[in-house]
Amino acid sequence: MSHESSRAKDPSKESASNKSRGGLDGIIAGQTKLSTVGKSGFGLTYLGYSIEDLAEHGTFEEVAYLLLFGRLPNQKELNDFKGRLEVNREIPAELRRTLELIPSSAHPMDVLRTASSMLGTIEPEGSFDQGIRVSERLLACMPRVLTYWYRYHQDGKVGGFGQDEPSIASHFLATLKNRKPTELEIRAMDVSLILYAEHEWNASTFTARVIASTLSDFYSAITGGIGALRGPLHGGANEAAMELLDQMSNPDSAESSLLEMLSKKIKVMGFGHRVYKGADPRSDIIKPWSKRLCDATGNTQLYAISERIEAVMRREKGMFPNVDFYSASLYRSLEIPTELFTPIFVLSRISGWSAHILEQRADNRLIRPLADYTGPEPRAWTPLAKR
Repeated sequence: MSHESSRAKDPSKESASNKSRGGLDGIIAGQTKLSTVGKSGFGLTYLGYSIEDLAEHGTFEEVAYLLLFGRLPNQKELNDFKGRLEVNREIPAELRRTLELIPSSAHPMDVLRTASSMLGTIEPEGSFDQGIRVSERLLACMPRVLTYWYRYHQDGKVGGFGQDEPSIASHFLATLKNRKPTELEIRAMDVSLILYAEHEWNASTFTARVIASTLSDFYSAITGGIGALRGPLHGGANEAAMELLDQMSNPDSAESSLLEMLSKKIKVMGFGHRVYKGADPRSDIIKPWSKRLCDATGNTQLYAISERIEAVMRREKGMFPNVDFYSASLYRSLEIPTELFTPIFVLSRISGWSAHILEQRADNRLIRPLADYTGPEPRAWTPLAKR
């Protein structure tokens, strides 16, 4: 947060559009064809396709292809794309050794950040012509990176189980849980990946684009995106929502606890959005999937608590749940450890980050904004002996 200057500012040197706009809030920093977020009459679209249609009819692989290539694939293109992703799942021996050396106490986001950087040293991007190759490599292998590290430190079960699963969703669940997931689990996971794939110029995407604009390599831009997403003001809301839900034993106690939190002005994660003003369209999609999974797995109390919290937040604060809130109960019903919730965000968003890196490179100009100086007036140097 910037500090206020003690001296008066010259209004003529400060544009009206930038007044009191900490964090570039509301400032248009560039153009993109990839998605619309909260635009009147559009809601959320990826390259013109509504998120509702994509989540209902598409698969994550189709959505990733759309983002990377600008169009939905035909059957042959989809088959070829999935084939390349399956081949690219294998983790190099050097990276496996690195994952084994990273302690079990490490933050899983740090694991993915390290893996992205390490892979860049093993398989460097030789030229910008290899951008698609790198994006497909990262999209394919990062789920396995996460589950390899997790399983290695949990029980050492890091064999090839699940490597032949036909989709990223089923591959991730199979290698994490060391069993074949159900069709309901796979589809719920697939929908979640679709919803997290892209979201315009958010903090992590902007970070990736800034790095790409310097003509740095693909891995550096993705690593930067992971670093930005690691911060709790961007990623982590689904984990915080789950931590909140874990404190509640039933809907009535949840309401009492929540009212006490609100009276103390404690922030409730998983509600509201920086861009959406009335509703997050992704929440309306993930919520019924959460219910299906909670019903199927006996987590009906968890879902009931979630619904009560949503009702209280609407009644007391006029706030709506964002995509992270019901993602928490969905992931819990998928038996995914809470500390892996935000890393799942990465596994999906690699597709969106990659698309933005490619878009930035296609019509590049260094992203270099200005800042208002709020420091002291010019001062004369004081010799060391006189300080």
